[in-house]
Amino acid sequence: MAAAGQAEAQAKLDARYAVTLAGIKLGEGSWVIDVGEDQFSVAASGATSGLARIFSSGRGSGESRGTIKNDQFVPARYAISIKSGKKTEDVRLKLNDGTVKDVSIVPAAPEPPDRVPVTDAHKRNVFDPMTGSLLRISGNGNLMKPEVCRQHTPIFDGRMRYDLTLAYKRMEQVKVPGYAGPALVCAIYFAPLAGHVPSRAAIKYLIDQRDMETWLVPIGGTRVMVPIRVQVPTPLGLGVMEATSFNVMPRPTRASIKMQ
Repeated sequence: MAAAGQAEAQAKLDARYAVTLAGIKLGEGSWVIDVGEDQFSVAASGATSGLARIFSSGRGSGESRGTIKNDQFVPARYAISIKSGKKTEDVRLKLNDGTVKDVSIVPAAPEPPDRVPVTDAHKRNVFDPMTGSLLRISGNGNLMKPEVCRQHTPIFDGRMRYDLTLAYKRMEQVKVPGYAGPALVCAIYFAPLAGHVPSRAAIKYLIDQRDMETWLVPIGGTRVMVPIRVQVPTPLGLGVMEATSFNVMPRPTRASIKMQ
């Protein structure tokens, strides 16, 4: 029974997503999450598509990896690269037990004078954005219950330190290739702490927004919850990132490999 429990805790998700704004497709991408016995990795890539390419072409990729300690994700490295037209940006973080040890942003940009300073305290007990989008639920109870939405995630993305707080809203039924079943819908509340410019309209809008949602489903065979849909109201219409496929593959344990 112990061996079976370990085997169920591991899997690999290969998902595809589409991004729309007011029903118009803007981009598409992939998300691969690999959950092992004591390690994890997340990789994502995406690009503009459809009408968005008429106005601007963009492409990005990112990854996060780390260990699993005390039934929780502990990121060690995070990297993201974005290219938009002729502009590129690379952000890299190194972390140790939740503390950011090194930050690299290329090319470096001058800081606005009214930016809230980021201190060393803001870089402790944090997740990178990719790891922070996942929920690993300890125990062995039901994952589809309102209590799972009660999450508070501190995030540092290389420039900004902010908190994302979730709260239960409702249950929904979803169906995409690879998954059909319930989704736990949680409200998302955004609270910037440092690295931001308080007077910027986008920051004020996100702080005041009360209709952002993430729809969470489990990676089959694990206690990891991931977004199958995220929606954010904007002045131009509803922005949605939604899975178009959601394929989960069991991951063999080291114990099972040795037994073979």
